[in-house]
Amino acid sequence: MALRKISHVSEADHQLVTAAVAEAEHHTSGEIVTIVTDLSDDYGDIGLAWATVIAFLALSVVAFMPDFYMGLVDRFFGGWGHEWKPGEYLALLFLFLGGKWLGTWLLMKWMPLRLFLTPKHVKQNRVRARAIDLFKVGTESKTVGRTGVLLYLSLREHQAEIVADEAIAGKVSAEVWGDAMLALIREVRAARPGEGMAEAVRRMGIVLAEHFPKGSENPNELPDRLIEI
Repeated sequence: MALRKISHVSEADHQLVTAAVAEAEHHTSGEIVTIVTDLSDDYGDIGLAWATVIAFLALSVVAFMPDFYMGLVDRFFGGWGHEWKPGEYLALLFLFLGGKWLGTWLLMKWMPLRLFLTPKHVKQNRVRARAIDLFKVGTESKTVGRTGVLLYLSLREHQAEIVADEAIAGKVSAEVWGDAMLALIREVRAARPGEGMAEAVRRMGIVLAEHFPKGSENPNELPDRLIEI
């Protein structure tokens, strides 16, 4: 039995973005590709990093208050005094640190927590890297005039990227796309990703029409539809 694909946006969003791309390309020789994904990275290394940090913090606390923690151990074993040997101390310490590490790592398996504890600049860099990879595969140098541009949205990070082909990047600086990006992220945060992408496409189309107006021969070389991955 075939597995049902989970959609990140609604069918109405698909239609809205596809129509916006078709309308924008009606006035420009530029080609706009739109891609939406739920998450750009699993951030597994972030979970490992937090588990390691917590374990070392726990070690520091134990080193600062050894008598307190050994008192807890004695009470756990019924309050009987015990002459702990160095090897036993080390075994207890490693069990304690291992438990802290494992417990934190298991907590970090929960993606909302992992995303919350991932620094913003890390998420930005990973989304940017994913957008560039997808651009190289599906958009870069895929048009005769090298006028392809990718609009990429990663929903759970609330991050988006615009990556342009050689001819566009040579005339349009990255800052020019700022209005389109702001419009997109504002709508995504309001749980309206389709409206956000459509508005971003509209604003991108205005910029492209100014620098790359539609010519007499302008084949549609890249897909207009919204792509989900």
